[in-house]
Amino acid sequence: MKREYDFSRAKRGPVAPAAKGKTRITIRIDDDILDWFRHRVHEQGGGNYQTLINLALREHITREDGILAETLRRVLREEMATYAAASTARAMRSSRKRTAR
Repeated sequence: MKREYDFSRAKRGPVAPAAKGKTRITIRIDDDILDWFRHRVHEQGGGNYQTLINLALREHITREDGILAETLRRVLREEMATYAAASTARAMRSSRKRTAR
């Protein structure tokens, strides 16, 4: 290895573009979390731990969306039942008023 290198005629090489729909980021992850993902990839016969992290995040988001959707459905069912009961009660009172006349 030389003590000094001459970069006066150096040219930059091509920058590899990121895949479409992907963004390069820098994040800090606890060592044990990163080790767990790397170990899982190694157990599965190789691959990319970053892809595994991406899949885990996507699964979490999908599950959270499902929980939110189920909660919204439950609340809507409860509200619709309350509305239907109140609507039926109003209709019955209105019907009694008409027959009493």
